[in-house]
Amino acid sequence: MIETLGHSGATRALVVVAHPDDETFGTGSLLLHLADSGMTTAVCCASRGEAGEVRQGVTVPPGGIATLREAELRDAATLLGVSEVFLLDLLDSGMTGAAPAGSILAEPFAEVTRRVSRAVADFHPDLIVTLDGSDGHRDHARMRDAAVAVGREQGIPVWLHCLPRRLMRRWAGQLAGQDPDSPYLALADLGTTDELITERIDTTRQYERRLEGIARHRSQVSPYEALPEDLRRAFLTIEHLRRAVGVGMPSDPDRARHQHNTSTCYWDLLECRWTCHQPPSTTNAAGIRRASP
Repeated sequence: MIETLGHSGATRALVVVAHPDDETFGTGSLLLHLADSGMTTAVCCASRGEAGEVRQGVTVPPGGIATLREAELRDAATLLGVSEVFLLDLLDSGMTGAAPAGSILAEPFAEVTRRVSRAVADFHPDLIVTLDGSDGHRDHARMRDAAVAVGREQGIPVWLHCLPRRLMRRWAGQLAGQDPDSPYLALADLGTTDELITERIDTTRQYERRLEGIARHRSQVSPYEALPEDLRRAFLTIEHLRRAVGVGMPSDPDRARHQHNTSTCYWDLLECRWTCHQPPSTTNAAGIRRASP
């Protein structure tokens, strides 16, 4: 039993993510810390990362990228001390472009939350953690919103795992030199401002095991791979979190004023406004646009 994350007495934590590697690249040190503290953890992963690219030199098995990445997810989860992995059988929407049928973004929000609720019912967590979506990936934002909606409905505390904006600006500077065409560079204000971060956990003890977990996702290029050591440690040895309190889904009037009402529109918890997917011909570099209610 631990008393971190502001929830004294919590013993079971569910991490809700969009793709294989999010649990490690995003919350790997936290999962290790929680397991080391005696908490039982599980990962709920929405997709098998079908839209991801495979790094050079990695052989894709007959089952395809999905089979490869699911195996990597389960391997890394074991190293991170995770007791169970729940797959929601949604498809990876990809970073840009039209979201394919059956994907995280294309499925109605009610269906996404239903699948998350099923994992919650199976695992019985008393704490949920999800990525805060401030890296600009639309699937991360969608799963964040679903996790918060389910936590609110079932009375389970939800924490957002944050990427500090001050670190993301340094990361973007490094990325610009390595991959100037990256779609991430077209997004403004990556990361969460420090004043919104309410919890910091020292995970220095978990650093080497976190690196080992990252290496288990051998088909993927880690976002920390080419960083200078000081910046890599800044990301991987302190967990930054924000309690999802007072950051809610829209009220009925908010929904009524929204003009699109398609399955690819969702409420952005961090900005308290709708985010809407447009056809590829009119999208920005991230494949989404912001729309006022």
